[in-house]
Amino acid sequence: MSDTQSPLTPAMFNVLLALADGDKHGYAVLKEVVEQTAGEVQLSTGTLYGIIKRLVADGLIVEVRRHPAIENDDQRRRYYHLTEAGRSVALAEAERLEKLVARARSKQLVRALKPV
Repeated sequence: MSDTQSPLTPAMFNVLLALADGDKHGYAVLKEVVEQTAGEVQLSTGTLYGIIKRLVADGLIVEVRRHPAIENDDQRRRYYHLTEAGRSVALAEAERLEKLVARARSKQLVRALKPV
């Protein structure tokens, strides 16, 4: 991702997060984003595939040819993989957000999380 490109949108970051733990096809990405955000982020298929196109163009994800060896897997599905560049960008965004939340806590805008 070059310096002239715009930063990640929250939707783009959520797609990168969905791919952080393994390759997924588009519908699986949609489902994971909804689950992981408790329904706060719901991407339409058009929005998702626009994001995927942009992330591929930026070299942050790639389409992979291998499919899981699942009998019921539809061979028409396209699977996506987070590249090292994508992982670096996602990590940088997570760190940026973490610092932002720390600043909000220091201003008593956000309470510290209770240990689990």
